[in-house]
Amino acid sequence: MSIPSFIHFRTRWPMSLLLLLWCGFSAAQNSAVLRFRHGEPFKIVQFTDVHWDNTQPNCAETASVIKHVLAAEKPDLIILTGDIVTYSPAAKGWDAIAAIMSESGIPWAVTLGNHDDEPGLSRSEIFDLLEPKKGFIAQKGPEEISGTGNYILEIKASDSDKTSALIYCIDSHSYPEDKKLGSYDWVKFDQIEWYRKQSRKFTEVNGGNPLPALAYFHIPTPEYKEVYDSKSSLGEKNEGVASPLLNSGLITSMIEMGDVMGTFTGHDHENNYIALYHSLALAYGQVTGVNAYGKFERGARVVEISEGAHSFNTWIRTNSGVSFPYNFPFGGTYDESAYDFLKAEQLSDMKPGISFSYFEGEFKSTDDFTGSEPVKNGLVREITLEPRQAEDHFGFEFNAWIEIPEKGLYRFSTYSDDGSRLYIGGKLVVDNDGSHSARRKEGAVALEKGLHQFKLLYFDDYMGQTLEAGISGLTFREKPVTGAMLFIPETKSKPDHKK
Repeated sequence: MSIPSFIHFRTRWPMSLLLLLWCGFSAAQNSAVLRFRHGEPFKIVQFTDVHWDNTQPNCAETASVIKHVLAAEKPDLIILTGDIVTYSPAAKGWDAIAAIMSESGIPWAVTLGNHDDEPGLSRSEIFDLLEPKKGFIAQKGPEEISGTGNYILEIKASDSDKTSALIYCIDSHSYPEDKKLGSYDWVKFDQIEWYRKQSRKFTEVNGGNPLPALAYFHIPTPEYKEVYDSKSSLGEKNEGVASPLLNSGLITSMIEMGDVMGTFTGHDHENNYIALYHSLALAYGQVTGVNAYGKFERGARVVEISEGAHSFNTWIRTNSGVSFPYNFPFGGTYDESAYDFLKAEQLSDMKPGISFSYFEGEFKSTDDFTGSEPVKNGLVREITLEPRQAEDHFGFEFNAWIEIPEKGLYRFSTYSDDGSRLYIGGKLVVDNDGSHSARRKEGAVALEKGLHQFKLLYFDDYMGQTLEAGISGLTFREKPVTGAMLFIPETKSKPDHKK
């Protein structure tokens, strides 16, 4: 144990006091406050599946990868998400990892994987070993709940000590006691209840508004199996998802609580994709360790969050550079060079409102009434089905110009029973057509700042009438398309229907 230089041995200090002073000094070293810098994003680098073997010469290659990423990205926080030191001697391996992290001068934290407690140190002993290391800010977490390493990192506001964002770190355990229940363990109910209580507490303190949050753990949940083939997926999937057989409901709770924007895992070295699952993103990191299996170039996943925004940008960083840039909540790449932007229209003398044409007939598609003579025309102030004159078998065409506040990438959606189609600037963006019960479809479009033609087609066949439209962008979650966003040319006529 090295004694800090401010303790002078010319004075006869009692050993108990020396130890007390040293413990206080050590704790102060690792009490780094995570904080936004004014006008700048907070950056997190995730290393995963390092599989450090202190007896192997390829550790130098892994260390080189880590140092290259840190030099290139200069993050505010490092998180290692499990399977970090997986060979004996474990203590020397953790000392080597800690030396790299401490040398960086960047606060760092860990969540443990299924292999970390196999080389001779328990999960609790690993945290005991790391606790005095320079820059280490992770915690064992509450003793009364399952696992070791369930804790929250708070990111403070740039101009106050108010908490502005959260990072949940969760122990996903190792293997189930009952081998009939699959190969991998799951996050337990008491951990989920702990998360819900913490989330509720921070939401209440924030005036009832959930704080933007991220979650890190090692083993992916079963929901990861569902999203790779979705339109919002970006990255590679070269092996199966080795999730628990049982789904304990962690992701469902995160959706219900409304704070977590994305979950970040490791475990499956040949996967690095990210995709939307309802209102959050499910993401893999990038395998880091040269000693780990898999053909991916070694590297890390980087996440940037902005103060006060329910959004983040993320990408993979390797020695070769950056790949798979992705934005939440947009649900796709934010690289503007990948898109053709629709130009805005230069219009004046506009007022809030939406024009509509109403049709009747036994339609099976919006094509069935396109170009037909409407039963009536009119104006409304919101997207609504109230002007209909029949209970079933009718259709609408809504037309307006939507005001886009800034150049960027936008995602539109419709939720309808039966069919709907949404066009922006004459381009079909959402195709939710056909006879069906209530369902949601979405699509993306790149738009210049200004006014763009907005056309929404809808028909009802029978039994149930629902129509909603939504919009999300790079910096905001999905919200309804409202009358405040929609405009028509100024005329002397007045709406024949008000909502």
